Amino acid sequence: MGGDDGGSTGVDDSFAARGVDGIGATIMGRNMFGPVRGGWPDETWTGWWGDEPPYHHPVFVLTHHPRRSLTMAGGTTFHFVTDGIDAALRQATDAAGGLDVRLGGGVSTVRQYLDAGLIDELQFDVVPVLLGSGERLFGDLSTLTEDYACTEFVGTADALHVTCSRHPRA
Repeated sequence: MGGDDGGSTGVDDSFAARGVDGIGATIMGRNMFGPVRGGWPDETWTGWWGDEPPYHHPVFVLTHHPRRSLTMAGGTTFHFVTDGIDAALRQATDAAGGLDVRLGGGVSTVRQYLDAGLIDELQFDVVPVLLGSGERLFGDLSTLTEDYACTEFVGTADALHVTCSRHPRA
């Protein structure tokens, strides 16, 4: 991500770096992995990213349709979890080896974890692009406003970067 001149803004780069630093595993929804819907017709789809995904750690894909794990270049193995968000979180936490687990999206997956109270910190970007229809991340803001505080709010020429952290539990 860069400024209008194509160069680095520094602020955008620091947010991007924080999105991967200290991460030992990622959880994502089926739609983030790929466009294939329903049962897997075959195992030829290996993701949007080519032969070497950007994760370099285990990734747990929430799905309703079983599939064998997929090991790719650069240390990324995709595991397909069919028994829900709690099982995916347990598996990812074990695989992370004491590092953090990142929730990579999409919207439905993030909402499930938010609704279950399983997110400690939420980082998201607001980008001035009109995309049309889609899923709303914050259809009901009460969970976010009651359970989280905005701990960082930085605007750049490219995006608004927001970090919300869970209120300390009493």
